[in-house]
Amino acid sequence: MKSAILSVGTELLFGQITNTNTVYLSQQLNLLGFDVMYHHTVGDNPGRLEEMIEMIFKDCDLILTTGGLGPTQDDLTKEIVCRAMEDELVLHRETMDKLETYFKKQNRVMTENNKKQAYMPSRAVVFDNDAGTAPGFALEHQGKTIICMPGPPREMTRMFQRRVLPYLEKKSESTIVYRMIRTFGIGESMLETKLLPLIDGQTDPTLATYAKEGECCLRIASKRATKEEAAKAVDEMLEKVKALIGEYIYSCDDEDLVTVVARKLMEKKLTLSSAESCTGGMFAAAMTGISGISQVFDRSLVTYSNEAKMQELGVREETLKAHGAVSEETAREMAEGLHRVSGSDICISVTGIAGPGGGSPEKPVGLVYIGAVYQGETVCRKIQMRNVNRNWNRNYALLSMLDLINKLV
Repeated sequence: MKSAILSVGTELLFGQITNTNTVYLSQQLNLLGFDVMYHHTVGDNPGRLEEMIEMIFKDCDLILTTGGLGPTQDDLTKEIVCRAMEDELVLHRETMDKLETYFKKQNRVMTENNKKQAYMPSRAVVFDNDAGTAPGFALEHQGKTIICMPGPPREMTRMFQRRVLPYLEKKSESTIVYRMIRTFGIGESMLETKLLPLIDGQTDPTLATYAKEGECCLRIASKRATKEEAAKAVDEMLEKVKALIGEYIYSCDDEDLVTVVARKLMEKKLTLSSAESCTGGMFAAAMTGISGISQVFDRSLVTYSNEAKMQELGVREETLKAHGAVSEETAREMAEGLHRVSGSDICISVTGIAGPGGGSPEKPVGLVYIGAVYQGETVCRKIQMRNVNRNWNRNYALLSMLDLINKLV
């Protein structure tokens, strides 16, 4: 079934509110096997809203709307939908009773405009709102269906899960199962090139690549009659994908890299310490964002200056003079010095030129060295990013640190 999501609210057009509803509903519709064809946003304008509904229904069978169901004068979604679907608003006694009970319990006077929320299209399937006062509804007409839900995300998501989802499941003729595969160390174009034997001529399952900041994701999706059939097809394709790009995969369950690394460390009870220069504490912030990481994460030192590297980590002055702060030698001594101080199972260091200034022909912006001590050995990794964006370079350095730990353990 072809579907579209229609968000109603002038505040969305003004950028005053981030529209998280659309992302959530797209994900849910895809899981149900509905094809999401369009995302639309329209302000609190009756004429434009009605035109939008008519336009969408020329190509789609299902519209999900959010917003415009409240008690104020600019909440007009229900009225316009009712007109577009050739119905009329009537008092829904059950909703009115709930509204009156709600205001009594709150010791508040129910103003006249609140009664507006109790009027529903006569043919509607009404959806209770467990998190607010404005109910939603589904309305069908001449093979088309429109489902209207409140705009606040908390109200919308609860209504969708408890009321709308069971309604839509009865209409779904198939189901989609997908897995998000996350990779690091390979660009999107190379990722696609390596997967071309699977992508060329694909029907079902399908593969799609997505570039994220510093990494790439791969979506494997299958649309079958049952969830079991789709899951089996996805798992079989995943094994083929692993055979081609397994060395770059760090998660088959859409987990970010810091989550994967943290879980490994906690499962293996490996302690970790870090010494950061160019990332300035980003690594420590990422690690300490994981619940339970105190089991294994010992300490992090931000040794930004040469003096700090020498005083806190024991980096030799002659090393800094001969090779500079951004060098394999310095990264190595940072990691080894941290190991002497902390005694952690894994000690990792990073030093680099984040940019946009500070580079030279010999050491351009984006040059980073990462050192790590593990099981009595020191390893170093050199990275040269082709980017002058400071935040991007720092984030990629952070991901590279996590990737190195992930491969070591």
